Amino acid sequence: MSFVSAIAGDVYNFGFYAVSFIFVLTLIVFVHEYGHFIVGRWCGVKAETFSIGFGREIVGWSDKQGTRWKVGWIPLGGYVKFEGDANAASMPSTPELEAQAQRSATNFHGKAVWQRSLVVAAGPIANFILAIALFSMVFAVVGVPVTSPQVDKVVEASAAEKAGVQPGDIIVSVNGEAIETFSDIQRIVMPRAGEALPVVIERKGEEVRVTLTPQATEVDDGFGGKVRIGLIGVSNDQTTRSFERKGLIESLQLGTLETWRVVEGTGHFIARIFAGHGGADQLGGPIAIAQISGQAASLGFYELLRMAALLSVSIGLINLFPIPMLDGGHLVYYAIEALRGKPVGAKAQEIGFRIGFAMVLALMVFSTWNDIMRITRF
Repeated sequence: MSFVSAIAGDVYNFGFYAVSFIFVLTLIVFVHEYGHFIVGRWCGVKAETFSIGFGREIVGWSDKQGTRWKVGWIPLGGYVKFEGDANAASMPSTPELEAQAQRSATNFHGKAVWQRSLVVAAGPIANFILAIALFSMVFAVVGVPVTSPQVDKVVEASAAEKAGVQPGDIIVSVNGEAIETFSDIQRIVMPRAGEALPVVIERKGEEVRVTLTPQATEVDDGFGGKVRIGLIGVSNDQTTRSFERKGLIESLQLGTLETWRVVEGTGHFIARIFAGHGGADQLGGPIAIAQISGQAASLGFYELLRMAALLSVSIGLINLFPIPMLDGGHLVYYAIEALRGKPVGAKAQEIGFRIGFAMVLALMVFSTWNDIMRITRF
């Protein structure tokens, strides 16, 4: 009976994670592609297809402008195919490149460079706008977690103890950033293992300056794997957090700031990997995203929205990478075209797209392999 119950529980968890993952991914993909779509329409470009998911169409309809809106049976992305595109990656067909004069007024590749650039950039920008909106909603409805930045305990032999931090100290700033809550300390310290951080402390009304170097520590990621973070060895006894709701304007300001912090943190993480200070095994793929989405959903709808905001920023950033096939790669091509006065040759574009596709595929395989290894260890 217990075996049957365990199997039933696993099936339930899988289904719950899958539904949460599809909800989050569909929301993010729709907003990203709608950014391309709406700016393209403003620029007079005809969208032939707006698809959520890939593969065979499950359901679809056509609007008055001739756009086919559809849902594919593989829910792992989406695309907008404009008039003149050879494929879903907006690669122009060779005849389109050779016959510019014959292009219609609604052909994407016949538009000015600045218009095409706007259409391409609109997708990632829409992701950032979605993140700001979701973060703002959480801050306005649930509130901002409030915990005092006071140090109640100092771990023996930790970076904090070595630097002379004492119980009762109040952390004023870390690495030049003002600290308002204890979670601010964690946010700044965790991704900076091994980096010397200047810290300002208030002790009995006086200001004390120290330097702390977070120690790289492996902790459970909740899915059977390990994640490396930086710890300085301080804790706060306030186990229950209070939440302070914010007004609309302040929520928007905080939502924008939180989005920027995610952008900055992601860039810092990527830079550490290329510098050899961070492990690429920390990268997660679709399985990890599904697990995290399911866990966030189990904690409540607003935690799921917060998770969606984080992923929206990440997807927006990834699409801005200067890799052919991604939005950033298109923007590089358009920048070259603006400088040369003519488009990049069809052969060069084709080679670039093939390289870009191989790079994206390799990243997907690598991140999925990391997911499988975590599950195996678990």
